[in-house]
Amino acid sequence: MTVNRVSAGQFAHTFGSRGPNLAWLLGAGASADAGIPTGYDMILDFKSRLFCEAHGLTLREIDTGDPLWEERITRHFDGAHGLPPAGSPEEYALAFEAVYPDEVDRRRYIADCISHGRPSYGHRVLAALIGSRQLPVLFQTNFDSLVEDAATVLCDAMSPVERPHLTVAALDSADRAERCLKENDWPLLAKLHGDYESSALKNTSDELRTQDERLRQVLIGAASRFGLVILGYSGRDQSVIEALQEASQARSAFPSGLFWVLRPGSQLLPAVEDLLKDSDARGVDVQIVEVENFIELAGAIEQQLQLREPIASIVRAARPISRVSAVPVPTAAGSLFPVLRTSALPVLKVPTIARRITICESKTTRELQELLRDREQRRVIVAGHGLDVAAFGSDSDLLAGLEPLNPKLAGTIDLHPENESWALGLIYEAMVRSLAWGRPLRPNLNSRGHELRLNVPEASRRDPDAVRGRTILETMRAAYGPGERIVGMVPEISRAFAEAVHVRLEHHLGRWWCVFEPYTWVDLPRRSDDPEADSIRRSMNIAASDWRRERWAQRYNSRWDALFQQWSKLIAPDRPTIARFPGGSGVTDGIGAEFELWDATAWSSPLSAERAS
Repeated sequence: MTVNRVSAGQFAHTFGSRGPNLAWLLGAGASADAGIPTGYDMILDFKSRLFCEAHGLTLREIDTGDPLWEERITRHFDGAHGLPPAGSPEEYALAFEAVYPDEVDRRRYIADCISHGRPSYGHRVLAALIGSRQLPVLFQTNFDSLVEDAATVLCDAMSPVERPHLTVAALDSADRAERCLKENDWPLLAKLHGDYESSALKNTSDELRTQDERLRQVLIGAASRFGLVILGYSGRDQSVIEALQEASQARSAFPSGLFWVLRPGSQLLPAVEDLLKDSDARGVDVQIVEVENFIELAGAIEQQLQLREPIASIVRAARPISRVSAVPVPTAAGSLFPVLRTSALPVLKVPTIARRITICESKTTRELQELLRDREQRRVIVAGHGLDVAAFGSDSDLLAGLEPLNPKLAGTIDLHPENESWALGLIYEAMVRSLAWGRPLRPNLNSRGHELRLNVPEASRRDPDAVRGRTILETMRAAYGPGERIVGMVPEISRAFAEAVHVRLEHHLGRWWCVFEPYTWVDLPRRSDDPEADSIRRSMNIAASDWRRERWAQRYNSRWDALFQQWSKLIAPDRPTIARFPGGSGVTDGIGAEFELWDATAWSSPLSAERAS
């Protein structure tokens, strides 16, 4: 995709000037922070119930919070047992109907899910936009009443003269939405799939295949008057996507832009990609807004608003409290136990600048990475940022790898990873690759998180890195226990394995941390279009999951402590440890990335007065 990608802060600046001219479309993901299950959560619940039924288990006997159970259940239904491949647009509807074929039971399930929800900070910000007349029309595919609940609380605190009247329309009250569109009577909230209290809900494949024609025309009509912000919506149901596609064909479609909100690293469904590409080709200002969640986007928008009382106070009161906050060090004497050891190494220094390169065509980070890989430029790291590329590595290698995009060196670009997801992704990859440099480690990079796995040097190598690597690996073998192999082949399926760690770069308490989590990597085959090969792949995945579970079942606290100790020594052997990308002394004709790590993991324990001083 060549559509421009922006951060929450950049979108908020745009919203500051276009807000009253933007409509919104909310999907189930917008209600996740309010305590309501997302579509993915529901899919996993449906599959878990079907899995238990097929294997004679009870729900108490499985743990969907355990990644191994989740993986096993997902693979069991991956294009098998009446369900489509994982991630398919039809997955939610088919799984829901398989568990609850009766419409009454489906409605009760939805009502139970919604009963646990409370308006989040994001819903309060939307309510503030409604109350200040900066949000004309909002469509939603989910069934909850969180937006109108938040708007009711806010509007009740306003004077009758200032108070807006929010019109709510669902499948059985589409005439209200038609009237608002005809008379320009805003604000309007239109529930495209119905309200949970209504008898008309759209959940199954047949129901989602068609959209109520009257609400469909309201959506299309609104798209010719306003821009559209789409949040928490995957595009799975064909009815809404087809309505958006039809709306995009109009000459005046989305006059104030089309903004699709997406988590960094997430993939768009093909129908969504087509919608954005077609709209972009027709001259619509199309942008993908990369944010972690609804709260992050709402916070960025609130910073751009000038809200009057009492709206401002109500919104401020709903701001989320930081889950991690600084506390004073205890000064009173106390017990030294219990002690909790974490697997987090302090990162004292991260890069603050990168090379800026301009290109002739906007590319995503993944597209840039594929281009560099195809042109065999593997000693560079890039992040796409519109027509700019932020990069680490040799300038000559970067210019050669990006040559089809007419690249030009344009100085440097400041990095603010605390607020910019693209900058965090660039630095995160650089840290993982720098930690692998010169060590018996191999980096494994993917969109779900990066990993480091043990890599035994070839027997023929006699260089210092290889000799040191073999010594380190002998120490690692001892940490895993007598007779344990740290690399080898998984019995029964004959697939390679290696002990490894998931690695994360996180910012807490005003400091960066390198967080690592030991696990066992298995070289499993990728999904295939060949049904027979894919069936073999699924069987291997299940066997590997069972083998890993047994391998880790007897590793108790003392073993974990030894693993934390040895992995921390491997990642940060010195005080402090300097890690660079590219390795060695860095680059001479470009900008490299340099990290400084402390060699001791963080601990949590009561402190005596003597230790505190």
